Amino acid sequence: MDEMTEVRALRAEAPVPDRARLAAGRALLTDAVRAGERRRAVWWRREFVIVAVVAAVTAVAVTAALLVGGNGTGRGVRPATSDLDLKGMSAADFLERAADALDQQPTGAEPTAKQWIYTSTAMKPARGQQPAGYWRRYDGELQAYHPADGDPELTVIPAHLRSEGPGEFVSPRDVYRFLAALPADGEGTLKALRKRNAVRDTEGASQAWDDYAEISLLLRADLVPPGGLASLYRALALLPDGTVTDHLVDTVTGRKAVALAYDLPPGGKGRTTTAPQFLIDPRTYHLVGSRLIVNGKVTGATERLTTAVVDKAGERP
Repeated sequence: MDEMTEVRALRAEAPVPDRARLAAGRALLTDAVRAGERRRAVWWRREFVIVAVVAAVTAVAVTAALLVGGNGTGRGVRPATSDLDLKGMSAADFLERAADALDQQPTGAEPTAKQWIYTSTAMKPARGQQPAGYWRRYDGELQAYHPADGDPELTVIPAHLRSEGPGEFVSPRDVYRFLAALPADGEGTLKALRKRNAVRDTEGASQAWDDYAEISLLLRADLVPPGGLASLYRALALLPDGTVTDHLVDTVTGRKAVALAYDLPPGGKGRTTTAPQFLIDPRTYHLVGSRLIVNGKVTGATERLTTAVVDKAGERP
């Protein structure tokens, strides 16, 4: 399978579909969850598509957000500089270090049900006219966007966050509260993820792959409390086949980030030439983006530029 051929075939300029038009696409996503090796391609295709169509094609989040307080103000992702020495560092060591740092970060006030989470992203390669950002209401009932950057019209449509599994999440609030209640240790977190089972298990896949799928979903959530992110990192540190690039890499906008990847094929054996990487700020340890590596080359990337809690759709920090 040539994953990038499928990615390029997706039209970024396509109009945002209504719920009826989403039905066929949702069926394909559900089928992909059950389809062995095809699942790796679908996870990353879904991430790139969300940016292109303003997160309305499916309500699974694009990338994980920086936590912000619920007072109507936000912050952008800060430029990252770090003296972190990555040479010889294992994925587990890096994730434990990141989790320890996150434990020291304060948790902002939880948003109210009717507040909105504003997110702006960058994507490479760009696909036509892309929106400047989008808004999702915290209770999960609505989402909003401008059809294109510079377009003053604001479109508000119903939206429900769904994760294609029996324990699917229905709103950013549902995700946030689940993350906030995770155990502090990795083993306890893995047990909690397996019990919730937000992503349907892949038939014939290893437990490590199913755990990775659950963690990947939550790392891309709209709003992640520092303690919950620390728990996810400690759980991820327990999985095999993780690697950290021995140098900082560039995000879409040229900021420096740590590249973390897990080579876990769904079937539990064999390897592919496609390597998805999480991009982590080496100073804050929050996830700020991701990129796709095919045959050793970066073929696509996304970056979370700004996340903020605001009081109404259309408002920016």
